[in-house]
Formats: sequence, C-alpha cells, structure tokens
Amino acid sequence: MTTQPLPASSWLNAPAHHAWLAAEGQRLLTFAKASRLPDGFGNLDATGRLPADAHAETMNTARMTHSFAMAHAMGLPGYAELVAHGVAALSGPLRDPEHGGWFATPRALDGNRGKAAYLHAFVALAASSAVVVGAPGAQQLLTDAIHIIDQFFWSEEEGVMLESFAQDWSGLEAYRGANSNMHATEAFLALADVTGDTRWLDRALRIVERLIHQHAAGSQFMVIEHFDAHWQPLRAYNEDNPADGFRPYGITPGHGFEWARLVLHLEAARLHAGLPTPAWLLGDAKGLFASASEYAWSVDGAPGIVYTLDWNHRPVVRERLHWTHAEASAAAQALLKRTGELHYETWYRRIWEFCDSHFIDRVQGSWHHELSPHNQPSSKIWGGKPDLYHAWQAVVLPALPLAPSMTSALSAGSYVTKW
Repeated sequence: MTTQPLPASSWLNAPAHHAWLAAEGQRLLTFAKASRLPDGFGNLDATGRLPADAHAETMNTARMTHSFAMAHAMGLPGYAELVAHGVAALSGPLRDPEHGGWFATPRALDGNRGKAAYLHAFVALAASSAVVVGAPGAQQLLTDAIHIIDQFFWSEEEGVMLESFAQDWSGLEAYRGANSNMHATEAFLALADVTGDTRWLDRALRIVERLIHQHAAGSQFMVIEHFDAHWQPLRAYNEDNPADGFRPYGITPGHGFEWARLVLHLEAARLHAGLPTPAWLLGDAKGLFASASEYAWSVDGAPGIVYTLDWNHRPVVRERLHWTHAEASAAAQALLKRTGELHYETWYRRIWEFCDSHFIDRVQGSWHHELSPHNQPSSKIWGGKPDLYHAWQAVVLPALPLAPSMTSALSAGSYVTKW
C-alpha cells in the first residue's frame, strides 16, 4: 500500500477540479498541434506560430510524441497520427544513420553532432509511450533506444547515465549531470512497464541512491546538479553563466520538486513489482519537497518559485519558469496521495492558484513559459512557448496512481478519478 486516504475536502476528490484540469489539458494540446514540421516538431512562438526559420528538434519531438501518445491513450481523437509522425521523425531524420543514436536536430543541421544522455532519455520515453499506443515503427524505435542506452550511456560501474559523447561515441565528457539522470530515471520507469524488465527499476534506484540519498540528502536536500567524472560536486559550475537553460549555476528548486515526484513513482513501481523497496524513498521525497518549497517560494518577496538559488539559499536567477511550477504542483499531488498530509493539499492549491493567475495565457493560448521577477511575461531564459510536456503532465497526473507510469496507466484506464 503506497497511498493514504485523502482529506475529505481535497481538490483531488473534487469532480469540478478534474473537469478544470481536463479543460486546461485540451487547451494545451490544441495549441501544441501547430508545432508539427516535416522532420518532427519545432518550437512555437508566444502566439502559437512556428517562426519562419523553425526547424525540428529531437527534444521537442520526443516530448511531443510522448505527450500526444498520452492523449491518444486517454481516448482523445486526433493524436494517433501525430504520434506516428513523431516516431517516423525519431526513426529517420533525427537519428544518426552512421553511428546510431540521435542528433539534437535533423541531420545535425545545427552543427552539433554530439550525443547527449538528456536527449536519449527523452527518445526512450517517447518510444515507450508510442509502443503502449501501438504506433507504427514504435517497437523498433524502442529497441534502438534501449540498445544505445545499454551500449554507451549506462555505466554499471557508476550506477548512472554517462553524460555525452562525440558522434562516433568517442570523447566521453568529463562531467556527470543530475538533470540527464533525472530524466533517465523517468524514462526507466516507463521502460520497466513497457518491457516488463525490472532491471530498469534497479537502475533507477541506483541513480536515486547516488544523486538523492547520498548527495542531496547530505546537502539539506538541495539537489547538486553538477559533478566531475569522479563524482566530486562542482559547486561553482557555470557561475559566469547562471541562467543557462540546462546547466544553471547553483540550486535549481524545480528539479527538487521533480525528483520528489519521481522518487515516489519509483517507490510505487518497485512495490508493485514485488522488489525490495527502501523505506528512505518516502523520507527523501518529503525532504526534497520541503527544501525546495521552503527556500524557493517567495524568497525574493514576490510570490512564485525562483529559477535558481546559490548555496546559501539566496536567489540568483529570479525569473519564474512555468515548468518549475508545473513540477511543484505534480510533486504536491503525489505527496498528498502518498501521505494524506494536509499541508501538501495547501501547497497543491497554492501552486495552482499562482499558475492560474500568472502562467496560463488565455489570450494567446498555452502558458507563458517564463515570468520576470515581477511576475510579468519575459524571455530571459526561454522564449516563446515550445513546451507542452511539463504543463500537460501536471494536469494529467492528479487523475493517475503513482504506478504504473503515465502512458501505461492511461492505456489501462488506471484513473484515480475519471476525467
């Protein structure tokens, strides 16, 4: 048993709340359809249009394929063909036909021929979701993604994903990153469901043991993002480029929330599979949420969660990003289901009230992806509205159990509350 009774008045029990989430989900999906390009999916601008120079990207293509597969699994018409398009793009122009693996853009048109663990984790997630909904070519894509992860990225010695390589798989980067391993954990949970192979749950546990139970727990549950090849923290990493979109300096509270949710999914998945499940997983999830919410919410005097903090919990990059708040909401509902503790209900409502007031764009559509320190739309870190994945998952997760993974749960009709 991995869940507790919800408070009687919980929004998670309220049909009207789930109707609101469903309506918001439909709005997000409709907006995102315009991202289709011949070679995959691209980045929409703030008005929901593709710029004249738009090109497909592997990250967005994988995320859109996964998200559209979730929609199709729910029984929403109009998404099966978009899933098939994503699978075709990931199987064709985005894949390296010579050395295997995936470029960041079709045929590496951006000049970047490197192979990044972050992108490959999303390809595996997209492939697993596409397999669940029976998309043509999805099984081969999944087989290819698993082969690449097994052959190059997974380090059995270190118990993590290695970070990046050159095109021909030489030149391993002397860096270890929490972000890529966080999304690998997410992908591994899905791979376990789709393949029935519990080694993915063992691998996910090894990642969590190192990055969360060892490093974050030893640092007031602040997630350490950057390490050298010997797993020594690089606390000054990118100090001269603190607003980097993927490797920012210092603490990224949004990842604390995201990890908290994934740790609970891992706990539930291992219990469901009958595997040994450490009791510390719940405690670590609680610690992650407590640290991120205490130190990052309204830390500069304005409501919302800042993008980054320094090692003394002082705000560095004060912009508020939509994905951070989506993950905070998702973590709050997961902890609420797992524990039944009322303060998670309070946080869940607080975060959704903030998103409703500040992020949801009812004029141009979708969500503002970034707000200034004064909670006005801005584009210091992320311009436009390229991301469906975070907000979409945030509106779907409240209706789902903690296991199995999202697309598998949707396909099986495993709703906690029906939409």
